Amino acid sequence: MKRRSFTFLAAGMGLSLLANPGWAQSFPAQPVRIISPFPAGSGPDVVARIVGEKLTAGWKQGVVVDARPGANGFLAIGAVKQAAPTGHDLLIADVGHLSISPSLFKKLPYDPKADFVPVGGVYRTSFFVVVAANSPIRTVKDLIAAAATPGKVTYGSNSIGGPLHLGAAQLEAASGTKMTHVPYKEISQLYIAVSTGEIDWAMGSMASAGPLLKAGKVRFIAVADDARSPSLPNVPTLEESGGPKGVKARTWVALMAPKGTPAAVITTLNQSLNDALRQPDVAEKFANFGFVPDPTTPAALASLIDSDAMVYAAMVKRTAASVD
Repeated sequence: MKRRSFTFLAAGMGLSLLANPGWAQSFPAQPVRIISPFPAGSGPDVVARIVGEKLTAGWKQGVVVDARPGANGFLAIGAVKQAAPTGHDLLIADVGHLSISPSLFKKLPYDPKADFVPVGGVYRTSFFVVVAANSPIRTVKDLIAAAATPGKVTYGSNSIGGPLHLGAAQLEAASGTKMTHVPYKEISQLYIAVSTGEIDWAMGSMASAGPLLKAGKVRFIAVADDARSPSLPNVPTLEESGGPKGVKARTWVALMAPKGTPAAVITTLNQSLNDALRQPDVAEKFANFGFVPDPTTPAALASLIDSDAMVYAAMVKRTAASVD
């Protein structure tokens, strides 16, 4: 798929803002709908509703979260793609939808760059290396040593080409090892398999693997990021645990608007979103899932989408992942 950069947005937004000063004052003129590809009750869905409540209070205008899961997110994404570009219909999407799918699908019914405009980040969360509670693997150094024999060590994910699969592939590539990937249909099956020793390890977050961590069934031996996680500050980074530098396995969620949404409206949306994310009670609620609020500019989000797309394109190629 042809790559285009989001970098033109910043200059264009400034010119449009000057040309349309009335847009920001009149927005929102009606209830705002956040269309979500995530199942009702999931972490991203709950987060969208928390943010929606804050936006409703600030705007004195209703914000509705419309969950439309299924079809790889295409239902929700397609609805926003076709919506009028007024800012009253928004998409909440994650790294998979915006940075991975363009490389994973040969025929994608949307283009993250051509069909949408970044509004801002909502949250981010880093992945941990998860092993069984009784696993002999205590550190990432141990994991790499165990993987010295190609194919001996197994790791799992909940979907081929998903963030967990490609996040683990980053560690595999950076450590120069070859491990065996075992995909599962459900994320609950994945971590049960880790806890029983059916597979050796998997990437996981507090939201996905945290319940089994609290139950003492699994251990988190490292976080795949440059810095320790605020949710588990005692867990070392990959590098501190004897692993390679520079691996950032994570997921993030952001708000997007249909292409053509006036720049002044994007500015208003971004400012309102960031104001909501900076409220202390929002950070507390996010922390229940291990999520960190991620107030960003549209330009910073655009850069993140582009940079992660490059990383994951390489991992898709390396693993030969395909869902077509």
